[in-house]
Amino acid sequence: MSVSGYNYRDVGVDIDVGNNFVHVVQQFAKSTARAGTLAQLGGFGALFDLQKAGYHDPILVSAADGVGTKLKIATAVDNFDTIGIDLVAMSVNDLVVHGAEPLFFLDYIATRSLNIKNATRIVAGIAEGCCQAGCALVGGETAEMPGTYAEGDYDLAGFAVGAVERGCVLTGQSVVPGDIVLGLASDGLHANGYSMVRHVVATQGLSYTDPAPFASGLTLGEALLVPTRIYVQPCLTLMRAGLVKALAHITGGGLLENVPRVIPDSCAVALDATTWALPPVFHWIAQHGPVALSEMVRIFNCGIGMIAIITPFEVEHAIDMLAANGVPSLSIGVITPRNGDRAITISGMEVAWHV
Repeated sequence: MSVSGYNYRDVGVDIDVGNNFVHVVQQFAKSTARAGTLAQLGGFGALFDLQKAGYHDPILVSAADGVGTKLKIATAVDNFDTIGIDLVAMSVNDLVVHGAEPLFFLDYIATRSLNIKNATRIVAGIAEGCCQAGCALVGGETAEMPGTYAEGDYDLAGFAVGAVERGCVLTGQSVVPGDIVLGLASDGLHANGYSMVRHVVATQGLSYTDPAPFASGLTLGEALLVPTRIYVQPCLTLMRAGLVKALAHITGGGLLENVPRVIPDSCAVALDATTWALPPVFHWIAQHGPVALSEMVRIFNCGIGMIAIITPFEVEHAIDMLAANGVPSLSIGVITPRNGDRAITISGMEVAWHV
């Protein structure tokens, strides 16, 4: 301690480290610049010009999200390389459901004491996610909070803003019985259900450095940290071609709760689980939890990370367009008239998924 009294470093906050980290973030932010970005990172706020981004009469759409306890696994195996992609994905995939193009992103990183190496890896992932989504990393907040977080713990939050021209907002109100439900493949667990995943790992007595029982050639930690697929560009392509009536991002609440959110009250959704295979990670969780299939579809995406509702005569066109954008998809259900209170049914799980 200095003879003149305490300084901030003495109580656990290093301002110099934080200032140096701002310069690191600025380099990543530059790689995400896009039309409409006006200011350099480091000011009190970020400016964005909607006209320069090409908008005439835009509606702004905003979203905020985190990565849940997936971050605990990243911390446990000291691998922060892709968790930033998850952070971006969780918000920008929500924006595109409304037909919005993500424009800019801000992050919040909180920890007990800033580890420059780990924080840099997180921000590198955030920048990669922003590049995939076509949005700019324009700012954020890094907070050192001794007394709130244990040593080595982190918390992450992400905030995205997008825009859509006034007449192009996806509301789902044009969905009618007979429309087809396309399932866009997920890249695994994405960033939902990790409290259940961690419970299964613990009850099985496994370490994250053990070989993954459901993924050859990967450790369990590596398999569980596969990042969330970013659906922005494929879905915007569908929307701009006039092929999509509604989109649903399959996050917390799984298939069971997210799909009904984007259809009119007069409609219901009938999904057929025999149309797609349950990916191995979900099969493993269901079998070794054990977790009932009815609960699996309330917690996880079960292999379907985004839903698109399409008119029947445009289905093949939409599937081809998604494939050209790197996203496998297939018809997994149909919109039906709503009879009673049930907004969604998922048939064939026990037969098709063999759990």
